[in-house]
Amino acid sequence: MRALRIIVCIKQVPHPDEAKVDPETGLVIRDGVPMVLNPNDYFAIEESLRLKETGGGEGVAMTMGPPAAEAVLREAISLGVDDGVLLCHRSFAGADTLATAYALARGIECLGGYDLVLTGSRSTDGETGQVGPQIAEFLGIPHAAELIRPVEVEGDHLLAWHQTDYGQELLQMPLPALLTVAKGMNEPRLPSLRGKMRAKKQAITVWGPEEIKADPDRIGLAGSPTRMLETTLPARKTRSKMLEGSLAEQVAALLHELADMLPGKAGGRP
Repeated sequence: MRALRIIVCIKQVPHPDEAKVDPETGLVIRDGVPMVLNPNDYFAIEESLRLKETGGGEGVAMTMGPPAAEAVLREAISLGVDDGVLLCHRSFAGADTLATAYALARGIECLGGYDLVLTGSRSTDGETGQVGPQIAEFLGIPHAAELIRPVEVEGDHLLAWHQTDYGQELLQMPLPALLTVAKGMNEPRLPSLRGKMRAKKQAITVWGPEEIKADPDRIGLAGSPTRMLETTLPARKTRSKMLEGSLAEQVAALLHELADMLPGKAGGRP
């Protein structure tokens, strides 16, 4: 396996267990909510580290966000990624997936040569799974979603198993290429003390639209053809009933309750 230059695109998201939606605006509340590295991105980072350990090379993490998003880049560096790039400017704000992918693609091109781009399969705050493939389209490189087995590199090609709606598929793809990594594909490592120390001292490159030579009409809100009209949390409807009596009486009562839930029964499903 030859040495690769790998770009890992990651994202800072609200903590999945503490994310809330504003009932009036329908938007995700970010103020006052702990921000973390997108959980699915750990698997992309781990695959990049495995490839680097196997064949050598370099790994660079890239994200777009406010200054606070620098924290997820430092976390990636603490895990073993070599460098971090933050795309940060007020004109990037309000970007949908297309504008986000365009900015990240411009950032990747400005980094210079690369062999492989990895992303998580999707982010927990959006769940679209669109950004990775859109980056590949902007870069004009082949891509595959939901990588489920470690990548094998053979010369100027790679072999990748990925999940489809019809089963697993093995692809041979020319480099450079982009892969989104499925959740659970590997077991992400924990940062070492040495890694944490290096991440704390590492200089993070910060680029705005001028540095990446971005078209102002294709970034941020101006470059976003879609708008989020409403976001709602699913209503939780639960009903509980305590069964009393002997074990035999409780079993009989439970069977009676289940029978009432059968189609055609009063109170049951249609």
